[in-house]
Amino acid sequence: MSAPVRSTCPYCGVGCGVTARTDENGGVKIAGDVQHPANFGRLCVKGASLGETLGLEERLLFPEVNGERAAWEAALDHAAQKLQDIIREFGPKAVAFYASGQLLTEDYYVANKLMKGFIGAANIDTNSRLCMASAVVGYKRAFGADFVPCSYEDLDQTDLVVLVGSNAAWTHPVLYQRLAEAKRQRPEMKVVVIDPRRTPTCDIADLHLALRPGSDAGLFVGLLHYLTRHGPPGQTFDGEAEALALAAGWPLEKCADFCRLDAEAIGTFWQWFADSPRAMTLYTMGINQSSSGSDKCSAIINVHLASGKLGRAGCGPFSLTGQPNAMGGREVGGLANQLACHLNFEPADIARLGRFWGSERIAETPGLMAVELFDAIGRGEIKAVWIMGTNPVVSLPDASGVERALAKCPLVIVSDVVDKTDTGRYAHVRFPALAWGEKNGTVTNSERRISRQRAFLPPPGEARADWWILSQIARRLGYEKMFAWQHPQDIFCEHAALSGYENNGSRAFDISGLAALTRQQYDELEPVRWPVAAAHHGPVKSWRKSGRFQMAGVDPRLPAALTDRNYPLLLNTGRIRDQWHTMTRTGYVPGLMQHTGMPYLEINPLDAQRYGITDAGLVRIASPLGGMVARAQLSEHQQPGSVFSPMHWSQQFARRGQINSLVAKVCDADSGQPESKQTAVRLQRWRPAWYGEIFAAGDIAFAEDIQWWRQASTGATHFLCAADSDPRAWAATLTAGRGWQLQYASGDGELYHLLAWHDGRLMLAFYAAKAWPDIDRQAVLAAFEKAPDGRHSLLAGRAPGGVPAPGRTVCSCFGVGEKTILGAIASGCHTVAMLGEKLRCGTNCGSCIPELKALLPKAAD
Repeated sequence: MSAPVRSTCPYCGVGCGVTARTDENGGVKIAGDVQHPANFGRLCVKGASLGETLGLEERLLFPEVNGERAAWEAALDHAAQKLQDIIREFGPKAVAFYASGQLLTEDYYVANKLMKGFIGAANIDTNSRLCMASAVVGYKRAFGADFVPCSYEDLDQTDLVVLVGSNAAWTHPVLYQRLAEAKRQRPEMKVVVIDPRRTPTCDIADLHLALRPGSDAGLFVGLLHYLTRHGPPGQTFDGEAEALALAAGWPLEKCADFCRLDAEAIGTFWQWFADSPRAMTLYTMGINQSSSGSDKCSAIINVHLASGKLGRAGCGPFSLTGQPNAMGGREVGGLANQLACHLNFEPADIARLGRFWGSERIAETPGLMAVELFDAIGRGEIKAVWIMGTNPVVSLPDASGVERALAKCPLVIVSDVVDKTDTGRYAHVRFPALAWGEKNGTVTNSERRISRQRAFLPPPGEARADWWILSQIARRLGYEKMFAWQHPQDIFCEHAALSGYENNGSRAFDISGLAALTRQQYDELEPVRWPVAAAHHGPVKSWRKSGRFQMAGVDPRLPAALTDRNYPLLLNTGRIRDQWHTMTRTGYVPGLMQHTGMPYLEINPLDAQRYGITDAGLVRIASPLGGMVARAQLSEHQQPGSVFSPMHWSQQFARRGQINSLVAKVCDADSGQPESKQTAVRLQRWRPAWYGEIFAAGDIAFAEDIQWWRQASTGATHFLCAADSDPRAWAATLTAGRGWQLQYASGDGELYHLLAWHDGRLMLAFYAAKAWPDIDRQAVLAAFEKAPDGRHSLLAGRAPGGVPAPGRTVCSCFGVGEKTILGAIASGCHTVAMLGEKLRCGTNCGSCIPELKALLPKAAD
């Protein structure tokens, strides 16, 4: 086993440190880095499974031009020539880059420099537009800079934590466990969760405010009015008169009506906030992904300004970033409406950047933001787009419209790690990029902490670093001297130097103290929070020209989506515990697919009754833009009138599984961030003729009428499926002419089980029934690797000897199933601690603890 290499997890914005060790057989052992201040050794199940994502089976390993493998020189020459031709004929604004929070800061810097500094247009945006753009607007309004004024250490010192629009237990699990531990150590600390749904995050809440979807601003504007009436006068702010005048129109009774909350519960929250010496508000997609997301962020910041709960330990408005380097992208100007290093589209800053970069082609106006960028592609105004490390055909709203736009774009370049993605199908040129574990650079987490990602694996095939690919194109466009870096350290030091260039404390982002790092110092760089200025200035101040903080006037309004008789429900989308974004990494890890194996629709039982929908039954969801199929999950934790579905599934993992194909292109006017939390939809029960599971030793060709969902597995390919046609007819086409020995069971149309053998080897196992088959999946998969002793047991979907199936996985860390847990409870395990001692569930990342608690009373019933 090699010496451990310290790196940073490539998932959420918590930015956990990890260590990686390789063995002589190519295996990789991942562990949490006990020295990293973001996590102190703790990892969630996704981070702990990183070693399982490093295989090359799904990788893009060689450049391609028009679907054919090409040499690097030929592919680069072709892409550069096409870009040059388009710029010459249509101008620089006919070109766009679409980047990703998966890029390292060094990659991001090069992309931004090339687009805004030398191509000369600002049409570079990022998928961070979909998660953090509204938070940026809120901070810039208040502080004059995109500055997050909090740290993780503040959670250990605060008296009140307000989580709003955040299911941190699933989306930021390590940070959530730190919060849970802080509450265990200091039970007097209050936790308030503000969310229309009751999520696992509510497990530690002293108060859950299940407000009307999209009404968050009313709650905080009302709190601002309460603070001005019940608190001592404090510091004054620019814009205060307008903000307080608007807030005066939101007394308790109006807030209760607007938010559909009990007035007494609101009053409790407001009193706790006013009386707590220290308070923090943690917010993320439920706030940002809104047509009024910027105002919601400002409403939160306003109450921290008014109460003085800012700039002190345990205080502040804390936006949790979604991606590992969303913050790094913001630092380098990866958003279309920013220049590098917190410079703005102002004459002085444009000239300043031109002097530093030695360019007279600096973009002078903001570029197109993500949604409008792809609209411009669809209209034919943008002729070339370079998409880096992201999958907009799945993640953007109106996903089908994005497909149509890319299908007719003259030049689509894709730099990616994965061979097959929904977006990659439209690429004319594909560049193979280095993946996590192979690339080398820095990322910045939610608390402004810069950490190193270090390579511990050699580059596979002909994969190259994103910064290298971009630099090679830049050189072919005639800018060789400006893109002559030999190592990411060269790029980082240039970026750091720019952050301090003509700064003198006028810009929040300043890491000029790192600009002179040697190669060795860069390699050994420890996690550090910015600013790291050569001439240090204070961490919390106003960077507005007046030198004062600003309150923004907020007039709360409800979501843009309006329900009607044709689309009477509001759809909320988001993440789930064990998957990441569009599943290009996590979707191929068997252990991560066991907890939630297919897209689901969480629906209140009252709504389910209206539509005749049963738990685990299938439902068709439709909006004016499109439709999808999901499995119903009835839950009283979901409000009547609204439903929830995860955003992860792509066409690689499901037929008709893209939830974003339903979401309209409604954006915040100031941030350009799409409203992904409220889409008007309708439901229709689907009762297929059969539900099934199929396992095969090779690929499966599905008939057009069969709905399928791919399941990551070892030993065989595995799908869930359903259809209205006869399962026997499809099974006959799969087995015809193969010379297989068939073994089947049929029950008068109620079930159909089929096994197919060849020379004693299992080739196919198919289980279909009027309801979802109850089978032991692990036993079936094991039979593909070793023929079982009891074929009749396998035909029934059971392990030989009557060993019970473990059931749906609850604890992904240790693969503990629901039936196993219920059995342990029945045998005397009456607490989560006892379950952990017996089964190990809940003893690693802790993400399953809320579900374990829910199973305890269920078993008692």
